[in-house]
Amino acid sequence: MTLDVHDKPQRDAADSLAASFTASYTGVVAFIAVVAEGSFARAADRLGIGRSAVSRNVQKLEDQLNARLFLRTTRSTSLTREGELFYENCHPGVQRIVRALDDMRELRTGPPRGHLRISASMGFGRQIVAPLLADFCARYPEISLDLQLDDRPADFTADRVDVAIRDGHLEDSQIVAKRLAPMQMLVVASPEYVRRYGAPQSMDDLENHVCVNFRNASGRISDWEFKVDGRQHKLSPSSTCTFNDVGLVHQSVRDGFGIAQLAGYQVAGDLRDGLLVTCLDSYAPDDRGHYLCYLSRRHLPARIRVFIDYVTQAVRGLDMKYVPCISAPSMAEAESLHVVGSSQEYTPQPCPLDSID
Repeated sequence: MTLDVHDKPQRDAADSLAASFTASYTGVVAFIAVVAEGSFARAADRLGIGRSAVSRNVQKLEDQLNARLFLRTTRSTSLTREGELFYENCHPGVQRIVRALDDMRELRTGPPRGHLRISASMGFGRQIVAPLLADFCARYPEISLDLQLDDRPADFTADRVDVAIRDGHLEDSQIVAKRLAPMQMLVVASPEYVRRYGAPQSMDDLENHVCVNFRNASGRISDWEFKVDGRQHKLSPSSTCTFNDVGLVHQSVRDGFGIAQLAGYQVAGDLRDGLLVTCLDSYAPDDRGHYLCYLSRRHLPARIRVFIDYVTQAVRGLDMKYVPCISAPSMAEAESLHVVGSSQEYTPQPCPLDSID
């Protein structure tokens, strides 16, 4: 093999740097300790090693520098002129390293502080996460927050995300996922819509109704999910209107424009208040769940740890465990309801979703 002569100086420099770092690191630490403590014995106690080890490390450093750093007698230890010069040059760097180590320990064990970047899906982030942040900031004023709403999967490395809140099952085994709340997908309509057009009695019947679809971040129309004979089933009904904002889908259904499949957290309040009713309950899919995601359980900075604990407790304290389980009334039933605008006069009964882990 032929060696390019131009590569040799770079390789020699790299080898020299590696050798220098390996040989001098322990020597510099011992040297700084002796200067700070004023003697080899006290430096050994400070470092938790034997006095002879401190002496050997300093001796190796002196040999590497080809200079004597200390004047030692039986009664005193003092710096030579070369030692003073070396100390002036290396002490600031050692102090920065010590401060950096202290800062890292404080981030894990000290008061929570620093910058925290959070990623959440558009709907859940706007409706559930964002309202919690004011109280969190009041509790932890030294933490600054950056909330990014995006329905695309979070890229923890490229986007420098600390915590992500995502819907549904996760496929990345490198991510720690903590379940926050249930996510039941429900087909819903307004009582006014049901009074006028009836409710779908089967999935095939959706073709006879005005459906409102959601276009996700990838540009695809999101499938409607169902469970038939114990198996997951996906359907993409033809729609009269499609939005890329789930809030607009929700509003159009409340206004009686059509029917849509939405997450339970988005419509739970409307179902309790009678502003919406559910359809096709017998085909409801399995709970997908909302998950709080981060990269590792180990060495979590305090700012991430307190945010995880706070959001977990706050979200689980919300009224999200139950949504009204109301089968949409038939045409005859709907016509018998007293409907005023988009509300109806009956009280829905709560039905438990899957329990929160």
